[in-house]
Amino acid sequence: METESEPYVRLATLRQVHRAIAELNTARSLADTLQTVADGIVTGLGYELSAVNLVRPDGDLVVAAVAGSASAEALMAGRVGSRVSWERRLAMGDHWGDLRFIPYTEGWVLDDDDVPQWHTGGPAPRFADEWHPMDRLFAPMYTTGPSGGELLGVISVDKPTNGRRPGAWGREALQMYASQAAIAISNARLRANMQRALVRLEREQQALRASEESFRQAFEYAPSGMAIAELGGDQHGRLHRTNDALCRLLGRSASQMRRYSFSDLVHPEDIGTLLRTSAEGGRAELRLARRDGTFVWVSLRNSVVADAADGPRFLLTHVEDIEERKRHELQLAHRASHDSLTGLPNSAELRSRLSSRLCARPPGSETHSAASGPYGHLEGFAEVESAAGVAAAGYGGHAHRDSGPHGHGFGADVAGPDYVPDDFGGVAGGVPGGPYDHHEHTIAPDEDGADGTKGLAVLFCDLDGFKSINDRFGHHTGDAVLIEVAHRLSNGVRDGDTVARLGGDEFVVLADGLGQADAEDLAVRLRNAIIPPIRVDGRAVRVGASFGIGWAGCGMSADEVLRSADQRMYIEKRSRAKAGRRAG
Repeated sequence: METESEPYVRLATLRQVHRAIAELNTARSLADTLQTVADGIVTGLGYELSAVNLVRPDGDLVVAAVAGSASAEALMAGRVGSRVSWERRLAMGDHWGDLRFIPYTEGWVLDDDDVPQWHTGGPAPRFADEWHPMDRLFAPMYTTGPSGGELLGVISVDKPTNGRRPGAWGREALQMYASQAAIAISNARLRANMQRALVRLEREQQALRASEESFRQAFEYAPSGMAIAELGGDQHGRLHRTNDALCRLLGRSASQMRRYSFSDLVHPEDIGTLLRTSAEGGRAELRLARRDGTFVWVSLRNSVVADAADGPRFLLTHVEDIEERKRHELQLAHRASHDSLTGLPNSAELRSRLSSRLCARPPGSETHSAASGPYGHLEGFAEVESAAGVAAAGYGGHAHRDSGPHGHGFGADVAGPDYVPDDFGGVAGGVPGGPYDHHEHTIAPDEDGADGTKGLAVLFCDLDGFKSINDRFGHHTGDAVLIEVAHRLSNGVRDGDTVARLGGDEFVVLADGLGQADAEDLAVRLRNAIIPPIRVDGRAVRVGASFGIGWAGCGMSADEVLRSADQRMYIEKRSRAKAGRRAG
C-alpha cells in the first residue's frame, strides 16, 4: 500500500482509510452497506479486487458484494462456499493479527474446493514481497458485544495496486477497516430490524402489543446504546427510556438517565455539533459525560418515530461507542507526523508547523496585521496537524499542542467549526474586519538586532562526530545517541517551542518571541547541553553540535526558511573548523 518511510504517503493512506470508513455509515440498507464495504477496499486501501462473503443463517458464506472487476462479479456474486471450506482457509497460512495470508506456494490445495474464487496463474515472484496472482489474503469480520467473537463474514482482497504484499502499515489499515466494516454491517442489520418494528407500530394498529414487544427486545438487547427522547411539550428532549448498553456506557442507571437530555450530557465544545444535527436521519460524532466526570466519544444516529394522526411522537437515538476508533485515529496520526526513533515531530510535521506561521505576503501588506506579542497567535496547523487534531481533541478536551513524548506543542486551538485556511496560510476572511481575521505576520529581526524586534527563530542543528560513532560502535549506539540528544534538546527549550528531527543527525528547533541575542544564547545553551558524555552500554561517547540560526518571516516558504538556517549552520561549522586548525 505504501512505503513505511514515507510519511506523506502514510498520511495520504490514512486519509483514504478514514474516508472509506466514513462511507460505511452512509449506506441506507444492508445491501448498500455490503457493496460500500467492497468498494472501500478498492477506493481506499489500494487493492484492485475485493469480495465480501457474508455468513448466512445456515452457517455457509455467500458472496454478497464484489468490487473492482465486472468479470469477477459475474462469476462469483451470489455463489455459496461451505463453512467447512472457509474454516479450513482461515486456519491455513500466515496469521497477520486477525488477517490470514495464504501464499501461492500453499494455496494450490484450495483450487478445487467449493469457495467461489477469482485467481489466475502467473510467473514466480521476482522479489520476496511481490504479490503473486495465486496469493490469497482474507480479513475476517467478527461481531461485537456481550456475545462477541462470532464470525460475521470474510473480506477477500486481491491484486494490490503497488504489486507488493502489504507491509505492517497496510495490514493494520486492512484490519482496522475490517473491524469497522463488521460494525457497519451489524448496525445496518440492527437499523433494518428497528425500521421494521417502527413501521409495524405505525401501520398495524391491531398488532400494537406484538410490535411493542418486538421493539422492546430489539431496544433492550441491542449491543450498542439506544435512547428514546420526548418530542414537544414541557419535557422536550428529555430522555424517556434508555437501554442497558447506554446505561453501562455512561455509568448511570436508567432512573438517573431520565433526569437528563443529551444536551445536558454533551461536552461543552460539542454542543454546537449536537444542535446542528437534524432530527430525521441526523448523525453526529461527539462526546458524552460519564458519571465519573470523564467523556466518551460516541456516534449518534437519530430517527423520528411519528404517529400518522398526531405527527412526531418521540426521537429514537442509536448511540455507538467509538472511543477506541478515535484513540486509534490519534495513534495513527501521531505515527504519521512523528519520528519513530526519538518521538519528536518529523520533517513533514516541522514544515507543517512552520508553514502555519507564514503567509505569501511579506510584512507591510495591508491584508494582514503585524505580529504582536512574543508568541504570536498560531491559528491552526497544516494538513498533518488538522488530521491529528480531530482525534486529539477527544482525549484532552482541546486540539492538541503536541502529543509526543517530549511534549513540545506549537499552535493554538482551531478557531471553530467554520475554520477554513485561506490562500496565505491564515484563515478565510483574512481581510481586516473579516469574520476570521486572525493571521498575524511573522517578522524576522535585523541581523544586528538593533531594532529590538523579536521573531520566530529557526535553529538548525547538525551533530559533529556522529558518523564516526555510528561507524565505530554500530547503529545501536548511534540510535541511543540520537535519542539522548533529542531528550537534551527537548529539556533545553520552553514548553511552547518545537524540537523536531529533520532526518539523520539533523535537528531543528523553532522558538518564538526571541531576539538575535536570545537566539544566540539559546544555541550556546543547547550546544553545551549536547557536549557532555553520553553513556551507552557502559561506554561513554561524545558528540558536538553546530547550530545555524535562521529567521522565519512572511513572504518566505518553509523550505526557504530551513535552507537559510541550514546554510548558516554550515558557515558556522566551517568557521569553527578553521578556528580549530589555527589554534592547532
